[in-house]
Amino acid sequence: MDEVEVVVAHDERATVRVGEVFLKIDADQAATDREVEAMAAAPVPTPEVLWRRPPVLALAALPGSAIARLGVPSTASSEAWAAAGAAVRRLHDAPPPPWTGRDLDADAARLDEECGWLLAHDVLPADLVTRNREVASAALRPVEPVFMHGDLHVAHVFVEGGEVTGILDWTEAGRGDGLYDLACLTLGHPDHLGDVVAGYGKDVDLDVVRGWWSLRCLTSIRWLFEHGFDASAPGCEVDVLRAQR
Repeated sequence: MDEVEVVVAHDERATVRVGEVFLKIDADQAATDREVEAMAAAPVPTPEVLWRRPPVLALAALPGSAIARLGVPSTASSEAWAAAGAAVRRLHDAPPPPWTGRDLDADAARLDEECGWLLAHDVLPADLVTRNREVASAALRPVEPVFMHGDLHVAHVFVEGGEVTGILDWTEAGRGDGLYDLACLTLGHPDHLGDVVAGYGKDVDLDVVRGWWSLRCLTSIRWLFEHGFDASAPGCEVDVLRAQR
């Protein structure tokens, strides 16, 4: 009998694996609706939907393995990272879905709130927060929205050899800034940013990518802490902030 592996679990959703089946349990069925619709429309490999019985969505396991893990050096080849960049470009070139993804005004407000919380609770040194808040400002600019994944964490991109075999977790997909996807994909793995941009095949404003690195880290530390994750682990969010210049 296959064991039940808890992939991730918090108060918003949980994912467990049983053999070759992933079961996603989400309290927000509208989010699951968007995920299923986004996967059907995305011009990149996605998991097969096996069945859906709210609040559970059953997905087939993807071949290959995650391109990397946060805090651990990637063993994937430069070709695999470039293939990931090319897959993201195909997504961004596709017709975007009708619903909005990330909202810049909301991002700016959350940045203010989270920086205030970090300083009030003495979580990070004030100069580190101030410096990264300045870096983050580069991401908060008008942009032509594209079909964005919205949470393109390295653990969500599966590769085998030099090819992308699938992209997971489309809950946050929508219309938004494509450079946010590139930033999520390379967060904690800046040494592969060049490979991703080469595969993307389009001029990329690297200051904006770095801005999204800072913004994502600054605004996620409290959530990670409250949900039992360690943002100060080697190579994770706090180290990313420290590396920013």
